[in-house]
Amino acid sequence: MQNYRKTIGALAAASALVAGTAQAEVEFELHTGYSSEYLFRGLDLGDDLVEVGCDATYAWDKVKLSAGVWGSAFDASTSTGNQIDNETDFYGKVGYDFGFLTASVGYIYYWNVGNLGADNQEVFVAASHDFGFLTASLTYYTDVDSSNQGDTDGYTELALGRAFELNPCLTLNLSTNVGYLVEGGDFTAWTSKVSLDWGFAEHAKLSPFVAVSVALGESDGSAWQNTDNELVGGSMLSVSF
Repeated sequence: MQNYRKTIGALAAASALVAGTAQAEVEFELHTGYSSEYLFRGLDLGDDLVEVGCDATYAWDKVKLSAGVWGSAFDASTSTGNQIDNETDFYGKVGYDFGFLTASVGYIYYWNVGNLGADNQEVFVAASHDFGFLTASLTYYTDVDSSNQGDTDGYTELALGRAFELNPCLTLNLSTNVGYLVEGGDFTAWTSKVSLDWGFAEHAKLSPFVAVSVALGESDGSAWQNTDNELVGGSMLSVSF
């Protein structure tokens, strides 16, 4: 099960969709990156992740539509039993700003290239609010893969984040999140990340980062039962237009 909101990414080539304006414009973002490890919801899925993506966002009044594609290649990790080393995700989301919070619903298709029968699908609902001193969000994901009927694999993630503008070209980003298995009744991992956005051009930025994940899962039979603490580093290059 792979999440479109990848906690980490780094150097390579391509794109990711960014917010539009109230004048109903479409905005795009291309991004590519490298990460020392493919860390997904606290799970070590492999080493030397190279990723690329392209996203687009259309905003009109209080409604925002977004969609994108994300591709990756990495060395599969045997510690979690993962045999997949190529992945492509397709995703879309509809959001509405209610003022006191922003709510959204979306869909993700995980295509594990070259591994027939290993694909997966998720739908999710999310709510977020900007408190000024930090932004908080709560997201619930459920598996809708027809091959796993009856097994929703419900996963919830609470995330907090804040950005500090150091100067017109540098922004320090701090974020942390904790995952919880709804059906399993168990926490999965606590992941925190620090990144520095360097706007070296008007519409381009380079974002080195480091992330640490603390294993919390103990449920028998879950993918998080035997996870370890992880330390990951990398960088992301993105261009918006």
